[in-house]
Amino acid sequence: MIKKASHSARRLLLLRHAKSAWPEGVADHERPLSDRGRKTAPVIGAYMAREKLVPDLALVSPAQRAQETWAIVRDVLPSGILEREAPGIYEVPAENILSVIQAVTPGIQTLLMVGHNPGMEDLASLLTGKGDVEALDRMKDKFPAAGLAVIDFDLEDWGAVAARTGYLERFVTPRFLS
Repeated sequence: MIKKASHSARRLLLLRHAKSAWPEGVADHERPLSDRGRKTAPVIGAYMAREKLVPDLALVSPAQRAQETWAIVRDVLPSGILEREAPGIYEVPAENILSVIQAVTPGIQTLLMVGHNPGMEDLASLLTGKGDVEALDRMKDKFPAAGLAVIDFDLEDWGAVAARTGYLERFVTPRFLS
């Protein structure tokens, strides 16, 4: 049985960017957050801070909407979180994102990825073999903008993360929190 995160375990936080705008003539990569996105990103950030879901490292898609989401969330978390732009998680399949995870150094206990669908949703489904039944049902139903999946692994390093090795500890959305 997979245990919840212990000191030697790994925790993955998958955060889909908040709701984005679709301004005419703006390239997908440059799309900003919508007004709704700027309202829901702080809700998820406050939840993460309150629940002590604080990453050691944040890998963030280079797309503007993901960068803006991370900037809002980061503002309410403790300082000192390592962060890197991660072009390898923008508009790629779940398996590509998994390879980025597997390359993370073992010194990182909690990893946050701020990315996009369908990649985040597909990756969460790929990795979670077990988990909180209600959270699994909500996640299977929809992985909306600003949705957050918390997946625990009873593994010593990120290189061992593979399909169905994770435990979905929780799945929250701004709507679920309101």
